[in-house]
Amino acid sequence: MNTNFITKITLCGALLTSMYTSAQKNNFEVEAAKSITKIQPTMYGVFFEDINFAADGGLYAEMIKNRSFEFLFPMMGWQEPNSDRHKLNQQSGIANVIQYSQKGTNHNYCRVTINDANGYQLVNEGFRGMGIKKDLKYNLTLKAAKISGNISKIKFQFIDKDNKVLGETSVVPNSKDWSNYSAQLTSTGTEAKAKLKITFEGNGVIDLDNISLFPEDTWAGRKNGLRKDLVQLLYDLKPGFLRFPGGCIVEGRTLAERYQWKKSIGKVEDRETAVNRWNMEFGHRPAPDYFQSFGLGFFEYFQLSEDIGASPLPILSCGMACQFNTGELVPMDQIDPYVQDALDLIEFANGGTETAWGKVRADMGHPKPFNLKFIGVGNEQWGPDYIERFKVFEKAIKSKYPNITIVSGTGPFPDGDFFEYGMKELKKLNAEIVDEHYYKNPEWFRQNATRYDNYDRKGPKIFAGEYAAQSVGIASPDNKNNWECAFSEAAFMTGMERNAEVVHLTSYAPLLAHEEGWQWTPDMIWFNNLQSFGTPNYYVQKLFSNNKGTDLISITKDGKAITGQNDLFASAVKDVNSKEVILKIVNTSASSQNASIDLKGAKLDSKGTAVTLKGDGLKDENSFASPTKISPKESQFKVSGNKVQYDFPAYSVTVLKIKMK
Repeated sequence: MNTNFITKITLCGALLTSMYTSAQKNNFEVEAAKSITKIQPTMYGVFFEDINFAADGGLYAEMIKNRSFEFLFPMMGWQEPNSDRHKLNQQSGIANVIQYSQKGTNHNYCRVTINDANGYQLVNEGFRGMGIKKDLKYNLTLKAAKISGNISKIKFQFIDKDNKVLGETSVVPNSKDWSNYSAQLTSTGTEAKAKLKITFEGNGVIDLDNISLFPEDTWAGRKNGLRKDLVQLLYDLKPGFLRFPGGCIVEGRTLAERYQWKKSIGKVEDRETAVNRWNMEFGHRPAPDYFQSFGLGFFEYFQLSEDIGASPLPILSCGMACQFNTGELVPMDQIDPYVQDALDLIEFANGGTETAWGKVRADMGHPKPFNLKFIGVGNEQWGPDYIERFKVFEKAIKSKYPNITIVSGTGPFPDGDFFEYGMKELKKLNAEIVDEHYYKNPEWFRQNATRYDNYDRKGPKIFAGEYAAQSVGIASPDNKNNWECAFSEAAFMTGMERNAEVVHLTSYAPLLAHEEGWQWTPDMIWFNNLQSFGTPNYYVQKLFSNNKGTDLISITKDGKAITGQNDLFASAVKDVNSKEVILKIVNTSASSQNASIDLKGAKLDSKGTAVTLKGDGLKDENSFASPTKISPKESQFKVSGNKVQYDFPAYSVTVLKIKMK
């Protein structure tokens, strides 16, 4: 026989053996018939905090900045291009803010003196401009009182940077008393940096307040509503819960600056403006114009939760200011009002219309209860002062509302003495759910997929309330929402899902960031005045949340959980409603990997659906120019009896779904 022929056969055989060995080295077994535990409906949720202009200038669709002249500098956001405060302005006019009361919530109004209507303009700059779209309608409301003179009309115009008019309307002021006026503008063009110009016909003195402008096309068409594209991104996540309003926003830099939910409800014009605690927190991103109108308040948060099918999870101050700032404490003998706020909030959410706070909710347009099940005591507090205060809240809440589940916390770090102390003390108190936070590098997330494997199954349940891989470092302005961060989070999430007996809630943080108004990176969803997009991290969250299933089942390699062997991570669930087996496989290696998967205990369809998320490189990102560069792609695969052979691409997150017969 020809020697060369023998050599070729030998080489081919060796190659086939090598390929077979390579194909078989990842042998996975799935026990489809055995449910380990139920997956909680709250397993994957969203955490909203008013950072990065997430509320005013973001989710809350108000387009006028400082609509009630209540900012620290009352004319902030307003410009008078033809006026000079050091002159009489006979050829134009001048606006002055009048403080009519230091009591109540709305202290100021604007008095405009028009000496020459042909020369005077009052312009609002919006939140880094106003995003308007061609042919869309925008609803304007304001309060006005005509004090003197012959002012016959107030004209409102959208203008661009070159003062080109992009839509206009007007109102006729007809009373010396405060009166409400409304009008509608239709935009004649699309512009991200529009402004609203106000001019007058006639001269005299007129008072203005609560000048407000909303797109007609808000989420669910509500007045005082939310930005439709941003809510849609949240809705598409199918979140199990919505945690609000933060975050450090709950605590405030001082106790006086803490979030007080009772000030965020009732008539929008009566809600008191407050400084945002993130406005000057970071030297790299100061935002002195960052305030809270509370137009997006607790009623709206509850309403949003209902809209997107999420369980509401409000977090309240426990009488401790942010420990990264003043750490100010309310004395223990003065803590009762803080505790009462928690009790009253539960009544506001769940009480009948015959109760005091239930009636307030009903009067705001929601007679049915909001079905509140959870409440958080403190945000990111730590140490003995927190435990002392938590005990008081727990006793009071459980005495009156034994069915409410209380969320406690161990501070801002996933390890260290504060964490260890908090967990030890909370276990003693039989805490129900403990909030853990992790802002770490991508490697940490891959290395800690086994974090919950040895947690006490009879101890407190876990709320992974804030997590995000940091490409550079915590609070660095250079952090990116890159692909390595996203798939590393996915690897960690398989570990949380595998431990669904312990982990009951999880949420990425922060949620939203304005392209020009951010303080913190990375963030899950980015937006500007016209557009928004989900990051790769968003699509990881969406993949897991949309495929959370109802029952945890096991997926193993050589009898062990798949937690990084060969750079692979995996979890498995089944959904008794859709009758599917759902596998989540993360390949964190630079090479494609094949796996043979043996699914036991179920009769399966002959094909399945694969949803794949992958980037070309570790540093790949989505952007306004390429918003879906990294986004899920669907395909079909074959199922041979109970076996699947599948190639998982390099640096990928894959969901395999197979119908059960």
